[in-house]
Amino acid sequence: MITSGLPFALILAQAAGGGGGGGTSSLMPLLVQFALIIGIIYFLMVRPQQKQRRQHEESLRALKRGDEVVTTGGIIGEVIHIREMSKEGGNKLDDRVTIKSGESRLVVERGRIAKIVGAAPAASQGGSTST
Repeated sequence: MITSGLPFALILAQAAGGGGGGGTSSLMPLLVQFALIIGIIYFLMVRPQQKQRRQHEESLRALKRGDEVVTTGGIIGEVIHIREMSKEGGNKLDDRVTIKSGESRLVVERGRIAKIVGAAPAASQGGSTST
C-alpha cells in the first residue's frame, strides 16, 4: 500500500514545493500537452468521420432509379421511384424512396439508406466495342 501511494505523494510534493518559479511556467507544458491531445483526437477521429458523412450524404443526393441500395434495417432492394418532399434548398434526406425487394415494394426515407451497393447502368454508352 505504501509503495502504490509513493509516486503520487512524490508528484504532489514536487508540485507543492516546486522551484518557486511561479505557477505559470509549470502550467504551460501541461496546456501544450492537452492541446496536442485534442489536436490528435480531432485529426484522427473527428475529421475523417465528418468527411465520410459528407461523402455518404452526397451519394444519397445522387441516388437515382435503378440503384441497388441497403437500408439501415438491412433490406436490400432496387430504387424504382423517388418522390421529392422538399422544396428547393430543403433537406433532400427527407425524400421518400420506393424500393423493390423481391416481390415487395417499400417506401423509405432517403436518409435511412445505409449504402448504395450498385449503381444503375448508364442509359446510353458510346457504342459497343466488340472485336
